[in-house]
Amino acid sequence: MKVNSANGQDINLKSVDPEDMDGVLMKIEKSFNISLNDASANDVQNFGKLCDVVLEKVKKTNDGCTTQQAFYKLRNAINASAGHDKDIIKPQTKLVDLFPRDSRIEAIAAIEEEMGFQISLLQPKQWIVNLFSMILVVSFVFAFYHMAIGIAGMVVAGVGLKLAGRFGKEMHVKTIGDLAEKIAREHYMKCKREASAVNKNEVSEKLRQLIVTNA
Repeated sequence: MKVNSANGQDINLKSVDPEDMDGVLMKIEKSFNISLNDASANDVQNFGKLCDVVLEKVKKTNDGCTTQQAFYKLRNAINASAGHDKDIIKPQTKLVDLFPRDSRIEAIAAIEEEMGFQISLLQPKQWIVNLFSMILVVSFVFAFYHMAIGIAGMVVAGVGLKLAGRFGKEMHVKTIGDLAEKIAREHYMKCKREASAVNKNEVSEKLRQLIVTNA
C-alpha cells in the first residue's frame, strides 16, 4: 500500500487494498482505544474524514506532546523494573546498553508489566523467520502429494514460528527515543496523562504515522 505522506497534503485512501486498510484501522482502534465499527466506508476512505472521526471519538481537547509523555512513562517503568537511574535514561540512550542480550526477554517483560501493555520490542532473527516460513510453504505444497507429511511439516513450521517469536531477542529500534515514538504511535491513549486530553494536531500526525508505517 503506497501512501503520500507529505506534510499538509491529504491522504487518499480509496485505492488502498481493503485487507491492508482493515489492518490499519485495527491499529488505530488499539492505539486510540476506540471502535470504528460504526464508521461508514466514506469516513475511512479520506484521511481528513478519518481524522474527524477519531477526534470525535476521543473527545477533542488540547494537551502536551504524547511522545514526551511516553518517554517519561517508559523511563519510570525502566527505573522501577530494572533499577536503572533515571539520569542515564535519555532519548539518545541506546537500548543495547540498558538491556543485555542474556537477560533481555525478562527485562522487557518486566517493563511491559510495569507499563500495563505490550511494547512489542523484541523479535527473532530474520533468517529464522525466513527458514520456518519456507518450511511452511513447502509443507503446504507437499500436502497435495502426501497429506500426512505435509501437515506434519506445517505443524513444525507453525510451532517454530511461535517459539521464535516468544524467544526472539532482536530489537528493531535502537534508542529510548525511538521506542518512545513507537509507544506513542501504537498506544496513544495509554500514554496520555488524562485519557480525555487530546491534541488535535497530534492526533492527525499519529494517524499519518500509523498509515505510513503500515504502508
